[in-house]
Amino acid sequence: GEGETVAIVGPNGSGKSTLIKSLLGFARLFHGRVFYQGKDITGITPDRAVNLGIGYVPQINSVFTNLTVAENLEMGAYIRKGRASIKADMAEIYQMFPELKARKRMWAGNLSGGERQMLAIARAMMANPKVLLLDEPLASLSPKAVSVILSKMEKIRESGTAIVIIEQNVKKALDASQRGYILVAGACIMEGDSAFILSDDTAKRRYVGLKA
Repeated sequence: GEGETVAIVGPNGSGKSTLIKSLLGFARLFHGRVFYQGKDITGITPDRAVNLGIGYVPQINSVFTNLTVAENLEMGAYIRKGRASIKADMAEIYQMFPELKARKRMWAGNLSGGERQMLAIARAMMANPKVLLLDEPLASLSPKAVSVILSKMEKIRESGTAIVIIEQNVKKALDASQRGYILVAGACIMEGDSAFILSDDTAKRRYVGLKA
Protein backbone atom coordinates (compact mmCIF):
# COMPACT_ATOMS: atom_id res chain seq x y z
CA GLY A 1 0.00 0.00 0.00
CA GLU A 2 0.92 3.68 -0.14
CA GLY A 3 3.75 4.56 2.18
CA GLU A 4 4.48 0.92 3.00
CA THR A 5 7.66 -1.10 2.70
CA VAL A 6 7.33 -4.79 1.81
CA ALA A 7 10.32 -7.14 2.09
CA ILE A 8 10.73 -10.24 -0.09
CA VAL A 9 13.56 -12.21 1.47
CA GLY A 10 15.19 -15.60 1.30
CA PRO A 11 18.43 -17.42 0.58
CA ASN A 12 20.41 -17.02 -2.62
CA GLY A 13 18.74 -18.81 -5.53
CA SER A 14 15.26 -18.69 -3.99
CA GLY A 15 13.78 -16.81 -6.95
CA LYS A 16 13.58 -13.31 -5.48
CA SER A 17 15.17 -11.45 -8.40
CA THR A 18 13.34 -13.62 -10.95
CA LEU A 19 10.06 -12.65 -9.29
CA ILE A 20 10.74 -8.94 -9.56
CA LYS A 21 11.94 -9.28 -13.17
CA SER A 22 8.78 -11.21 -14.04
CA LEU A 23 6.65 -8.38 -12.68
CA LEU A 24 8.44 -5.90 -14.95
CA GLY A 25 8.58 -7.95 -18.14
CA PHE A 26 12.31 -8.70 -17.94
CA ALA A 27 11.62 -12.42 -17.44
CA ARG A 28 8.90 -14.67 -18.80
CA LEU A 29 5.98 -15.40 -16.51
CA PHE A 30 4.87 -19.03 -16.94
CA HIS A 31 2.00 -19.11 -14.44
CA GLY A 32 -0.24 -16.64 -12.65
CA ARG A 33 -1.23 -13.03 -13.27
CA VAL A 34 0.25 -9.71 -12.17
CA PHE A 35 -2.13 -7.07 -10.81
CA TYR A 36 -1.21 -3.45 -10.07
CA GLN A 37 -3.72 -1.00 -8.59
CA GLY A 38 -6.53 -3.38 -9.49
CA LYS A 39 -5.48 -3.80 -13.13
CA ASP A 40 -4.06 -6.88 -14.82
CA ILE A 41 -0.61 -5.89 -16.12
CA THR A 42 0.65 -9.39 -16.92
CA GLY A 43 3.22 -9.27 -19.73
CA ILE A 44 3.88 -5.57 -19.31
CA THR A 45 7.00 -4.09 -20.93
CA PRO A 46 9.61 -2.34 -18.75
CA ASP A 47 8.98 1.09 -20.33
CA ARG A 48 5.24 0.73 -19.79
CA ALA A 49 5.90 -0.16 -16.15
CA VAL A 50 7.73 3.15 -15.67
CA ASN A 51 4.82 5.02 -17.25
CA LEU A 52 2.44 3.34 -14.81
CA GLY A 53 4.50 4.56 -11.87
CA ILE A 54 6.64 1.52 -11.13
CA GLY A 55 10.27 2.39 -10.40
CA TYR A 56 13.03 -0.23 -10.49
CA VAL A 57 16.60 -0.28 -9.24
CA PRO A 58 18.47 -3.39 -10.48
CA GLN A 59 21.15 -5.11 -8.45
CA ILE A 60 23.90 -4.44 -11.03
CA ASN A 61 24.51 -1.81 -13.71
CA SER A 62 22.24 0.56 -11.83
CA VAL A 63 23.95 3.83 -12.84
CA PHE A 64 25.48 5.29 -15.98
CA THR A 65 29.13 5.38 -14.97
CA ASN A 66 30.15 7.57 -17.92
CA LEU A 67 27.69 10.32 -16.94
CA THR A 68 27.81 12.77 -14.05
CA VAL A 69 25.58 12.48 -11.01
CA ALA A 70 23.37 15.31 -12.31
CA GLU A 71 23.13 13.72 -15.76
CA ASN A 72 22.10 10.41 -14.21
CA LEU A 73 19.28 12.15 -12.36
CA GLU A 74 18.14 13.86 -15.57
CA MET A 75 18.04 10.45 -17.27
CA GLY A 76 15.67 9.30 -14.54
CA ALA A 77 13.14 11.92 -15.68
CA TYR A 78 13.23 10.94 -19.36
CA ILE A 79 9.52 10.01 -19.45
CA ARG A 80 8.46 13.37 -18.02
CA LYS A 81 7.68 16.70 -19.61
CA GLY A 82 7.95 20.14 -18.07
CA ARG A 83 11.44 21.32 -17.28
CA ALA A 84 10.28 23.45 -14.35
CA SER A 85 8.74 20.53 -12.46
CA ILE A 86 11.74 18.33 -13.21
CA LYS A 87 14.06 21.03 -11.87
CA ALA A 88 11.92 21.38 -8.73
CA ASP A 89 11.97 17.63 -8.17
CA MET A 90 15.73 17.51 -8.62
CA ALA A 91 16.03 20.15 -5.90
CA GLU A 92 13.91 17.92 -3.64
CA ILE A 93 16.08 14.92 -4.47
CA TYR A 94 19.18 16.91 -3.54
CA GLN A 95 17.52 17.78 -0.22
CA MET A 96 16.89 14.10 0.46
CA PHE A 97 20.34 13.11 -0.84
CA PRO A 98 22.72 15.98 0.09
CA GLU A 99 25.61 13.58 -0.52
CA LEU A 100 24.70 13.58 -4.22
CA LYS A 101 24.34 17.35 -4.41
CA ALA A 102 27.92 17.69 -3.19
CA ARG A 103 29.01 15.38 -6.02
CA LYS A 104 26.61 16.40 -8.78
CA ARG A 105 29.41 17.17 -11.25
CA MET A 106 31.36 14.01 -10.45
CA TRP A 107 31.39 11.04 -12.82
CA ALA A 108 29.13 8.33 -11.42
CA GLY A 109 31.90 5.81 -12.06
CA ASN A 110 34.03 7.55 -9.41
CA LEU A 111 31.44 7.22 -6.64
CA SER A 112 31.72 4.75 -3.77
CA GLY A 113 29.43 1.73 -3.65
CA GLY A 114 27.06 3.40 -1.20
CA GLU A 115 26.98 6.61 -3.23
CA ARG A 116 26.21 4.67 -6.41
CA GLN A 117 23.30 2.96 -4.68
CA MET A 118 22.01 6.32 -3.48
CA LEU A 119 22.26 7.66 -7.02
CA ALA A 120 20.44 4.64 -8.46
CA ILE A 121 17.57 5.10 -6.00
CA ALA A 122 17.48 8.86 -6.52
CA ARG A 123 17.43 8.43 -10.30
CA ALA A 124 14.46 6.06 -10.04
CA MET A 125 12.66 8.60 -7.85
CA MET A 126 13.03 11.24 -10.58
CA ALA A 127 10.28 9.42 -12.51
CA ASN A 128 7.86 10.05 -9.61
CA PRO A 129 7.05 6.36 -9.01
CA LYS A 130 4.11 5.23 -6.91
CA VAL A 131 6.01 2.08 -5.99
CA LEU A 132 9.77 1.50 -5.98
CA LEU A 133 11.22 -1.99 -6.52
CA LEU A 134 14.73 -2.43 -5.10
CA ASP A 135 16.72 -5.55 -6.03
CA GLU A 136 19.25 -6.28 -3.25
CA PRO A 137 20.11 -2.62 -2.52
CA LEU A 138 22.27 -3.58 0.48
CA ALA A 139 24.47 -6.12 -1.32
CA SER A 140 28.25 -5.61 -0.98
CA LEU A 141 27.85 -2.37 0.99
CA SER A 142 29.72 -1.45 4.17
CA PRO A 143 27.71 -1.40 7.43
CA LYS A 144 27.80 2.41 7.37
CA ALA A 145 26.52 2.55 3.79
CA VAL A 146 23.76 0.04 4.65
CA SER A 147 22.57 2.33 7.46
CA VAL A 148 22.53 5.33 5.12
CA ILE A 149 20.58 3.49 2.41
CA LEU A 150 18.03 2.25 4.95
CA SER A 151 17.52 5.79 6.27
CA LYS A 152 16.96 7.07 2.72
CA MET A 153 14.42 4.28 2.13
CA GLU A 154 12.54 5.36 5.24
CA LYS A 155 12.38 8.96 4.00
CA ILE A 156 11.05 7.76 0.65
CA ARG A 157 8.41 5.66 2.39
CA GLU A 158 7.39 8.61 4.55
CA SER A 159 6.95 10.70 1.39
CA GLY A 160 4.19 8.30 0.30
CA THR A 161 6.04 6.03 -2.14
CA ALA A 162 5.56 2.32 -1.51
CA ILE A 163 8.74 0.21 -1.53
CA VAL A 164 9.30 -3.45 -2.33
CA ILE A 165 12.77 -4.59 -1.27
CA ILE A 166 14.28 -7.86 -2.49
CA GLU A 167 17.09 -8.78 -0.12
CA GLN A 168 19.32 -11.59 1.16
CA ASN A 169 19.99 -9.62 4.34
CA VAL A 170 16.81 -10.93 5.96
CA LYS A 171 17.14 -9.20 9.34
CA LYS A 172 17.87 -5.76 7.88
CA ALA A 173 15.10 -6.01 5.29
CA LEU A 174 12.47 -7.13 7.80
CA ASP A 175 13.54 -4.47 10.31
CA ALA A 176 13.04 -1.85 7.58
CA SER A 177 9.63 -3.11 6.40
CA GLN A 178 6.07 -3.46 7.60
CA ARG A 179 5.25 -6.72 5.75
CA GLY A 180 7.45 -9.61 4.74
CA TYR A 181 7.47 -12.69 2.51
CA ILE A 182 10.06 -15.48 2.77
CA LEU A 183 10.82 -17.29 -0.49
CA VAL A 184 12.57 -20.66 -0.63
CA ALA A 185 13.11 -22.49 -3.95
CA GLY A 186 10.57 -20.27 -5.68
CA ALA A 187 7.80 -20.82 -3.13
CA CYS A 188 6.49 -18.45 -0.46
CA ILE A 189 6.85 -20.40 2.77
CA MET A 190 5.94 -17.59 5.17
CA GLU A 191 4.24 -14.20 5.02
CA GLY A 192 2.90 -11.66 7.46
CA ASP A 193 3.82 -8.60 9.47
CA SER A 194 7.58 -8.20 9.52
CA ALA A 195 7.56 -7.96 13.32
CA PHE A 196 5.69 -11.28 13.52
CA ILE A 197 8.18 -13.03 11.21
CA LEU A 198 11.08 -11.65 13.24
CA SER A 199 9.50 -13.03 16.42
CA ASP A 200 8.77 -16.50 15.00
CA ASP A 201 11.24 -19.05 16.39
CA THR A 202 11.40 -21.18 13.24
CA ALA A 203 11.86 -18.18 10.96
CA LYS A 204 14.54 -16.73 13.24
CA ARG A 205 16.48 -19.96 13.36
CA ARG A 206 16.23 -21.00 9.71
CA TYR A 207 16.07 -17.78 7.72
CA VAL A 208 16.90 -14.72 9.80
CA GLY A 209 20.07 -16.11 11.32
CA LEU A 210 19.05 -15.37 14.90
CA LYS A 211 18.86 -17.69 17.88
CA ALA A 212 15.30 -18.74 18.62
